[in-house]
Amino acid sequence: MKMTRFSSKFFTIAISVIALMNLSRSELIDIDLNGYLAYCPCMGRFGNQADHFLGAFAFAKHLNRTLILPPWVEYRQGQMKSIQVPFNRYFQVEPLKEYHRVILMHEFMEKIGTAVWPEGKRIAFCYMARKALNGSETNSCNAKDGNPFGPFWDEFGVNFVDSVFYGPLNYDVHHGDVAEKWKEQYPAKRYPVLAFSGAPASFPVQQENVGLQQYLRFSTSLMEKAQEFRKQHLPRGAFMGIHLRNGIDWVRTCEHSKDSPNLFAVAQCIGYRGEKGSLTREMCFPSQEGIIQQLKREMKKYKENHHGDEIRGLFVASDSNHMIGELTDAFRRMDVSVHKLPENDPHLDLAILEMANHFIGNCVSSYTAFVKRSRDVRGLPSSFWAFPPRHKGSGGRRNPTHEEL
Repeated sequence: MKMTRFSSKFFTIAISVIALMNLSRSELIDIDLNGYLAYCPCMGRFGNQADHFLGAFAFAKHLNRTLILPPWVEYRQGQMKSIQVPFNRYFQVEPLKEYHRVILMHEFMEKIGTAVWPEGKRIAFCYMARKALNGSETNSCNAKDGNPFGPFWDEFGVNFVDSVFYGPLNYDVHHGDVAEKWKEQYPAKRYPVLAFSGAPASFPVQQENVGLQQYLRFSTSLMEKAQEFRKQHLPRGAFMGIHLRNGIDWVRTCEHSKDSPNLFAVAQCIGYRGEKGSLTREMCFPSQEGIIQQLKREMKKYKENHHGDEIRGLFVASDSNHMIGELTDAFRRMDVSVHKLPENDPHLDLAILEMANHFIGNCVSSYTAFVKRSRDVRGLPSSFWAFPPRHKGSGGRRNPTHEEL
């Protein structure tokens, strides 16, 4: 027992001394002796990564480890490897600290990574062994095999010397004693950094973690761009923001909507247990006629609820067809102008959609889900294409939602 206390004390002193040797006085960072949690956001694009972030954020909180904020993984047309975009380019770091301790990944690696996580002791964590790129069975996470895995860790010069398979443990820290089991099995003294080959979180975001969106706030520079676009391009007064998911990949995805009742982020509409309805193709891929009719209904409703104030602008975010011509023709007589960004910028789209007077999005899309969560925590109204469904037997009116009963 004495040896254990001595080892723990020596470990603490050693890390602190090494860290101090590597930092100037102006760069001092308190080392978290409770340990750190790192992961590669290696599944999907932004919407999926954002869902995973919220789960990893909660996981780090319950394990009482500082979360190392990973860069966002992006894919640029014509480039073979993924691009790693610093977390704070799009989001503020300080609001996250209201919930739990965080540190930017580049800051961790540059200032204390060598001290806390020496090169010869970097271990990758995964649920089970992963096949090598050539398909052979291995006893390794192969955490850097493929894209974006390799480019992500290479960005910070990280190589792994070993693997740990944590199955059958999981990361649902909201039920049972999962967090305590993680602490017992992988203590910070032995594993100062838990580095996961993929996000330690579920997709779509676990229901208990949805509210963590309140800490994810856009960077000042991004908000300034959104405000400038609104000032320069959108008409004065109220505007509506919409998200149209209609690329060819989405068309193919929606073909399976009948056979995939829990497709992607659909729980935001039908509930996590399907208690609010079921997925339809129109919800996944709304028709042009359905989009225009719903927009007209929502604009009329907005006018009725805001003492005659009318929607004057329509901002469209899309992965493919923004339908600018079709929407302009449909709303010309209503004196509603239709707008989109001059160049593709999904994150600026997000910031503009968040500030709209009303938002309509796609039930199945995780990109829409991000906007919906952001607006919910700010008390702003949102709705979805074709949900709740309208029924002919009710005079064309939709069924009332649970909140209206």
